[in-house]
Amino acid sequence: MTSVWVAGGLCHASLRLAVLGRDVAVTPGFAAGNAAPGALLCDLSDGEFTRLRAYATAMCAIWHDGPIETSVGQADALALDETRDVTPEDVALAEHIMRLIGVVEPDQLSRRLGSLRVEAASRVRAGGSAHRGLRVGTGEVVEVARRVPHAGFFAVAEVVLSYRRFDGAMSGALTREIFLAGDAVTVLPYDPVRDRVLLIEQMRMGPHGRGDPLPWQLEAIAGRIDPEETPEDGARREAIEEAGLALGMMVKVAEYYPSPGALSEYLYSYVALCDLPDGAAGVFGAAEEAEDIRGHLMGFEALMALVASGEVANAPLLLTALWLQRERPRLRG
Repeated sequence: MTSVWVAGGLCHASLRLAVLGRDVAVTPGFAAGNAAPGALLCDLSDGEFTRLRAYATAMCAIWHDGPIETSVGQADALALDETRDVTPEDVALAEHIMRLIGVVEPDQLSRRLGSLRVEAASRVRAGGSAHRGLRVGTGEVVEVARRVPHAGFFAVAEVVLSYRRFDGAMSGALTREIFLAGDAVTVLPYDPVRDRVLLIEQMRMGPHGRGDPLPWQLEAIAGRIDPEETPEDGARREAIEEAGLALGMMVKVAEYYPSPGALSEYLYSYVALCDLPDGAAGVFGAAEEAEDIRGHLMGFEALMALVASGEVANAPLLLTALWLQRERPRLRG
C-alpha cells in the first residue's frame, strides 16, 4: 500500500473517484515548507498508484519522485496546477483520460490535452441534450473494447460494442470507427438594415482529401468551442479572430450532428445581427493556427444565388442560409 500527498483538484472527492475508481481515506495536511493545503491519500493499491501516476503524466502535473515530509507523515507527492473548484468538465476530463489509459500512452495523452479538454466539455453538454420525443431507442450501449489508432489534433477510435435492438435483443459485437471531434459553433453575420451577410473563404482539408480541384470553401464563421466557453462565447471569439467583427444579438438556428454515422462533432449554428458597412470584409485568421481567411461581403440575394448555383457546398452554411431566408422578414422588422 502507498500513501500520496496531493494538492489542487485531487483534494476533491469527485475527481479522486474519477481517477481511482473509488474514493479513498483522506487526511488533510501540508507538505513540509509548503503553505498550500493538500491531502494525504492513504493506502492506495499498486493499481491505484499506477492510475494516479498515469493521470499525472497525462495532465502534465508536477510529481515529486521520492517521499516528502508532510504534517501527517511520509508520502510521495503530486501537485496538479489546479487552484479553482473542480467543475463537471474537470471530472469528465478525468473519466475520459482514465478510459484511455492502457489504450493511449499517457505522454501521448498529454500532447492532446487541449483536444481532450474540448472533448470532455462536449461530453458534459451531451449529457444534457438528449431530447426524447419520437425516438424509442433504449440508450443501452455496451462498449466491449476500444483502441485509438490515431491521436493528433483530432483522433480516431475503433470501438467494439453491442446495443439493444428494437426487437429487444442485444446486437452481436460490432466494430465501428469514430472520428473524434469536440463541439463546434458556426455563426453567419447579418446586417438587417443593409440586408447583407459576411461569408468567409478558406482552404479546407475535407474537400482536398476528396479530390476537389478547388478545396476553398465559402462558409459561415466557425470554430471549436473552448472549455468553459458557451457556444455563444465561442462564436463571438471566432468572429473576432476570423473576421475582425464584434457581434450583436445572436439568434440560434439549430444544433445538430453534421454526420452522425461516424463523426462525434456536434454543431451549434447561429445568425448574429451586426453592422456590416462597406469595407467590413478583410483577410484575417490566427497566425499560430496558420489560418488564411478572406471575408466576402454580399447582399442576401447574392447569398441565395450562391446556394442555388451549388457554390455554397457545406452543410452549416446551407442550413443557415435557408433558415435566414425564412426568418429574414422577422429579423428585418
